[in-house]
Amino acid sequence: MIKVDQYQLIRELYAVEGLSQREIARRLGISRNTVRKYCRGEVFPFEKSMRQRKPSVMTPEVEEFILQCFEEDEEAPRKQTHTAKRIYDRLVEEKGFTGGESTVRHYVRKMRSKPADAFVPLEYDPGEAMQVDWGEATVLMGDRKATVHIFCARLCFSAMPFVIAFPYERLEALLEGHIEAFKFFNGVPQRAIYDNMRTIVKDGWGKHVASEQKDFVQLKAHYAFKSIFCNPGQANEKGLVENLVSWIRRNMFVPMPKVNSFEELNELLRKRCLSYRNHVIRGRKRSVGEEYRIEQSRLIPLPKRHMEPIRQVMAKVNHFSVVRFERNRYSVPVDYVGSDVTVKASVFEVSIWYRGQRIASHLRSYDENAVSYRLEHYLPLLEKKPRAVWNAQPVRHAKLPTEFWDFARKLANDYEVVKLLRLMSQHGISAVLPAIQKSYDSGAYSYEGVLKHLETREGSQLTELPCDPVEIQQVDLRAYDNMVWGGESA
Repeated sequence: MIKVDQYQLIRELYAVEGLSQREIARRLGISRNTVRKYCRGEVFPFEKSMRQRKPSVMTPEVEEFILQCFEEDEEAPRKQTHTAKRIYDRLVEEKGFTGGESTVRHYVRKMRSKPADAFVPLEYDPGEAMQVDWGEATVLMGDRKATVHIFCARLCFSAMPFVIAFPYERLEALLEGHIEAFKFFNGVPQRAIYDNMRTIVKDGWGKHVASEQKDFVQLKAHYAFKSIFCNPGQANEKGLVENLVSWIRRNMFVPMPKVNSFEELNELLRKRCLSYRNHVIRGRKRSVGEEYRIEQSRLIPLPKRHMEPIRQVMAKVNHFSVVRFERNRYSVPVDYVGSDVTVKASVFEVSIWYRGQRIASHLRSYDENAVSYRLEHYLPLLEKKPRAVWNAQPVRHAKLPTEFWDFARKLANDYEVVKLLRLMSQHGISAVLPAIQKSYDSGAYSYEGVLKHLETREGSQLTELPCDPVEIQQVDLRAYDNMVWGGESA
């Protein structure tokens, strides 16, 4: 397997410089088979990597504390201001800082650097660069105002914008933002210009960035672009707009979007970006769209296969048939209790995989200590332990309508309640609920009565749905008795 820097050279020589596979192999001293394998961007050399990076000791909280020390110095006598040593000592005493003094000295030196007073106007060639930044905006989501995090990108030659909204600024969002931007532009610029973006930077500050996050390095290698970091707040170094985020908010979020979901919001933002093609920037003769058509031909071609913007970790299914990811829990079918599974998290979804097969999916939660149950995951177990149905958390979390519970209380036994849950799981609540109501009105308080009315509604003969229990190996079913008393302890 080749290294990421070799992969990046192969992709640049092939996609940017247009060299043949033979010539690339000769220049790099590697086999033509290796070049052929990686040149088109169809295979990731790092795809199976699962190694987790060690978190940096210079967290946003630490950096905020250092900035607070600087603010205190503004009102203090010159001889009573913080030295790097004093800041380090305070971090250890007040924040439990575990890093080294030299690390703090390095950051203090960089954070105290003065910006240049004189700006040089910059100009970019078509396809040369893209400006990228994170920001926040307010939208009306449903019936309430919500703050969303926006990934903003703008091609430096044509000024063609792209923006996509996410619930949080996470690594997965950063990756997806880039990938969706490249799809939108139908190509990749040679360089992307950033502030000191914490989702990218691993070590260093501004122009002194020493290393980047592994997943971002892989993204650059696959799409064959380079990264440029500016000192924070120095928009002149980007040479485009004074503040990209402010520009996006003024042009894409006025009037304030009124939507019901992120999907709807991002579709609206996409349309507003496309409409900007008709705009003519002051001092230019051609519209943004006309300049963009020139720039498109100079962009690096997209790879044959796009990267998946996901976090991937291993987890073990506990006795309550849930896996932990970050600080939340997600259910899987009960026959996977005790199994080692792979959790793949995108911005909006958490999926769980076992031996290459997808076994569960949930909306991703950004809360703490939240649990997401899928009722169908627990039905085989409830068929074996029907008395737990009234207090089982997966049933209560399903938020079944009052009409169901009113009818369920009149059924002959708990097993019939479970059979009715199975029916709703397989046919949908909207299909079964009218049948329940008809059975209730007619006084036919039974599973068979509901099944009969459902057959009439659907105009077909339904066989009684199977309720065969699954075989569960090495599971102490007594653990599930705790669900009756409130479930897993915190």
